[in-house]
Amino acid sequence: MTNDDEIMFIEDIPGVGPATAEKLRDAGYDTIEAIAVASPSELVAAAELGEPTAAKIINAARKAADIGNFEIGSEILERRKLVERLKTGSEAVDTLLGGGVETQSITEVYGEYGSGKTQIAHQLCVNVQLPKEEGGLDGSVIVIDTENTFRPNRILQMASPLGLEEKEVLNNIRVARAYNSNHQILLVDKASEVTKELKESDKPVRLLIVDSLTAHFRAEYVGRGTLADRQQKLNKHMHSLVRFGDLYNAAIFITNQVMSKPDTFFGDPTRPIGGHIVGHTATYRVYLRRSKGEKRIARLVDSPNMPEGEAIFKVTTDGIKDE
Repeated sequence: MTNDDEIMFIEDIPGVGPATAEKLRDAGYDTIEAIAVASPSELVAAAELGEPTAAKIINAARKAADIGNFEIGSEILERRKLVERLKTGSEAVDTLLGGGVETQSITEVYGEYGSGKTQIAHQLCVNVQLPKEEGGLDGSVIVIDTENTFRPNRILQMASPLGLEEKEVLNNIRVARAYNSNHQILLVDKASEVTKELKESDKPVRLLIVDSLTAHFRAEYVGRGTLADRQQKLNKHMHSLVRFGDLYNAAIFITNQVMSKPDTFFGDPTRPIGGHIVGHTATYRVYLRRSKGEKRIARLVDSPNMPEGEAIFKVTTDGIKDE
C-alpha cells in the first residue's frame, strides 16, 4: 500500500495485518479516524504493538483521514459550520451559551444538590429528539448514569407538552448505569459502538450525557496519595468524551459535583470536583445555584467565545422554562 488515497479500511493501513486489525476492532478502533486520533500508547495497549509501529500506523491513518495537518483559518471556519446547537428549553440559558448546547464540545454544569443539573440533562434527552427547526438535533441520546438519577417518568412529563409520543421518546434514549469509574470509562467505548450502529438510522446519536462525571472518582480515590492516579484516569476519560464529540458531531453534556473550600474568605466557596483537568477540557462551564421556589441561576464561568454572565430559569413540572 503506497497511496494514502487507497486506504479505505484499517487493514489497508501499512503495518496493520489481519490479526492486528482484529485486536484494534475488539478495542474499539474500527475506523481510520479512530486510529488517527489515538495516541501510540493507546494502540500499544490495545493491539500489543511496539511503540514505533503504533506511531507509524497512526501517522498513516492521519494522512489517509486528513487529520493532524495545519489548516488555514477559512478551512476551520467551514468545518465550524457543521457545529450545531441544542436548545435547553430556556432562551435565557441558550443565549448565555451562544445559542444552546454546542456539538463537538463538552458543556459542564456543576452545582449543589437540587440546583437543576439532572433536570437540564433530562430536558436535553427530550429536546435532542426534536427537529432541528424546533431547536433539537433530530437524534437520539446515550446517558451514562453514575448515581441512579435517570427517571423515565420525568422524561414523559417533559415530552408531553412538546407533543412527543411516549414510547418513541423513551426508545430514543439509551441508558447505562455505571457501577464504578472503570466501568464508566468503558461505557464511552460502548457508546461509540452504539453510535456506529445508529449512524445511518433516522435518529443517530447526537448527544452523550454523563450524570455525574466525578461521583465514582470522588468515592474511589480518597486522600491526597491517590490524587495523581485519579486525575490521570479522569484526564483519559475526558479526552475520550472529546473524541466522541468530534467523531460523531455530538454534544457532550456532563454534570459535576461540588465541594466547599473552607479557606475562601471572600466570595463563593463552592468549587467543582476534578480540578484543572476537568476545567481545561470542558469547553463551557456553567455554575448552577438555587434561588426562590422553582427559580435557578446559571452562571457561565468559562467559554472560548462567550462573555461571563448569568441567566435565570425555572424548573417546572413541564421541564426547563424561562423565568
